[in-house]
Amino acid sequence: MPRLYAFLRAINVGGHTVTMAKLRALFEELGFAGVETFIASGNAIFDASSKSTAALEKKIEAHLEGALGYEVKTFLRTAPELVALAEHKAFPDARVLAARAYCIGFLSQPLDAAAKTALDGLKSGVDDFHVHGREVYWLCKVGQSESKFSNVVFEKATKARVTFRGANTVAKLAAKAK
Repeated sequence: MPRLYAFLRAINVGGHTVTMAKLRALFEELGFAGVETFIASGNAIFDASSKSTAALEKKIEAHLEGALGYEVKTFLRTAPELVALAEHKAFPDARVLAARAYCIGFLSQPLDAAAKTALDGLKSGVDDFHVHGREVYWLCKVGQSESKFSNVVFEKATKARVTFRGANTVAKLAAKAK
């Protein structure tokens, strides 16, 4: 039974609040085993018998929307995928250390050429991006709240859904996955 890591978009924003106990219960209702959450930002870890992550994403999204009354886009990664994406060197270490924010965005599928071009257009003296597989690495020289970049800006430019997590959070989850 593979161990999976779910990154949920917009689970606790826009006036919505879902406790991690409630989120665990919702995942358990789907028949998943070993369910746990990781910090209160929409990260769930679980075991599932299905090997089709795409099918599981749709199943989780439908269940959460039915239970919560709003869309919760879901991005799943296996333990090996999570470890690999956390270890990927998107930027030189010196740039990462100098940045105020370093985040990893999870996508359902790799960006196409038009979306990559649109993302390149969002690069600035403050924000830089690196695309690798189904992830977007965002390096921000200032605090995230001081940047003009956001999920909404990304999604409008690329026409792709995404959820971002701090690289430190991803590294802690990857350490659990090893």
